[in-house]
Amino acid sequence: MSQRSGRFRVYRVVPSVPHLNLQAVDELTLYTVYESGYETIQESVDTLRTGDLIEATISGDPADDAEAWRLTAIDRIGGVRMDFAVNATLPAVADTCWESGQSEPRCVTLTNQEDTQSNSAPDGGFEPSTDTDSAPPIGACCVQPRAGLPDGAFIPNILTGTLPLESVLQSVPGTDDPAVTALFIDPARPSADNYEIPFGVVLLFTQSDTDLRKRFYQQYDCPTEPDSDIDTRPSFDPYAM
Repeated sequence: MSQRSGRFRVYRVVPSVPHLNLQAVDELTLYTVYESGYETIQESVDTLRTGDLIEATISGDPADDAEAWRLTAIDRIGGVRMDFAVNATLPAVADTCWESGQSEPRCVTLTNQEDTQSNSAPDGGFEPSTDTDSAPPIGACCVQPRAGLPDGAFIPNILTGTLPLESVLQSVPGTDDPAVTALFIDPARPSADNYEIPFGVVLLFTQSDTDLRKRFYQQYDCPTEPDSDIDTRPSFDPYAM
């Protein structure tokens, strides 16, 4: 048996999957660990949420892909509140960082002001200002092309931790600050096998109490309070797709 110790990002996948995925922060390695069968640390494991940052020690056999690893020590040291919206209309601001044929993620910085000169927001939506000369940045809108993602799926790969996010979570593009909340928006259903829109969107925020963040969360029917117990992960089995 081998041991790994360090910092990990927690991905609870979905309730239908009886394990956790841990993305190592300092290396591009994803570990699957059991979520039950523990004694002294079971209560700590039960309280973990997708997006939590932990210091942990895990043990397992790197050569046995069929057997999950086990947690032997765990300490929650922080985290990012992650919420999800599927089969949803994308925010108009995403169009400013997408070009046809784009193959790499791209981000635009957001401020806590509305762009009153724009008429591009969808019905019921609004257009945030990206002018950091007139207001300080408080987040970013990033587009992730489906090209290169397993099965072209966006949110399913977020839920399983197979899309590395640490660089933007630890330092939101256009700011010097880490993310405190992240809203992932997919125009497709999790079970889709073809896609009309070739990308998904994540809205990253460095502050939880801004009007901009609250307006976006209301628009996508997500809880505005960062400590809410509401779980917005879609119900499906990503490994049955």
